[in-house]
Amino acid sequence: AFILSKGQDEDGANPKAFKRIMIITGIICLLIAPENLSTAALLFGVVFLMMFIGRVSAKKLLILIGGLASVGVIAVAFLLMTKNSDIPFLHRFDTWRARIEKFTSDKEVPAAKFDIDKDAQIAHARIAVATSNVVGKGPGNSVQRDFLSQAFSDFIFAIIIEELGLVGGVVVVFLYICLLIRVGRIAKKCDRTFPAFLIIGIALLLVSQAVFNMMVAVGLAPVTGQPLPLISKGGTSTLINCAYIGMILSVSRYTAKLEEQREHDAQITMQVETGSGE
Repeated sequence: AFILSKGQDEDGANPKAFKRIMIITGIICLLIAPENLSTAALLFGVVFLMMFIGRVSAKKLLILIGGLASVGVIAVAFLLMTKNSDIPFLHRFDTWRARIEKFTSDKEVPAAKFDIDKDAQIAHARIAVATSNVVGKGPGNSVQRDFLSQAFSDFIFAIIIEELGLVGGVVVVFLYICLLIRVGRIAKKCDRTFPAFLIIGIALLLVSQAVFNMMVAVGLAPVTGQPLPLISKGGTSTLINCAYIGMILSVSRYTAKLEEQREHDAQITMQVETGSGE
């Protein structure tokens, strides 16, 4: 947000801003990726969206997409061809490969032969979603939470659907959409670019993480281990999310004061014009 705000010209963000953002983001994401690929991908995706909002050249962004797509294809091919990698910083290769293979597999397993213990997390999450209805089983009446080891974190959305049904799931999605819309309105009222970019980035981070979590819970994405912001149980993640909300509220208070000042100035101008007219 700081680099984008400092690099704004009449024609958009200058090339130096793009270069600095890519260097910083690239280093951070490369350090995170070996231990938590989904978090690195999420962070990079949010930075990419911020660059788009921050008016970085479309040509540079398209070249970046092409480069990332090529690297992604090569990486997936390497993952599928490599078995039992002993390289220290690639110790999670087997986990990534297994998740990709499970998610992309087209094999239909008969119910009688399905091994529920092998993929217990995914299986119980889907059972939770499948056994709910429009209004769910009622708060506190979940059955699958006793079998899901991450029912309070990674798969909390599946439990929400089981207990509160389709209505509860829609309400949770709606709340995150409201958060994004509200932040967009606050950013629009800012008279400076830095606070606007800052809160937009925070909102995108929260909402995109929520989307990841919900897609995993309903089987639309491979298991990533992303918690549901402000809902999943957590220690440091909850504190960081509260800090995010605090920053958004701080900018909101700033814009509210701006509006009050503008209204005050407008009233004084009107009074002066009225007095001079008389």
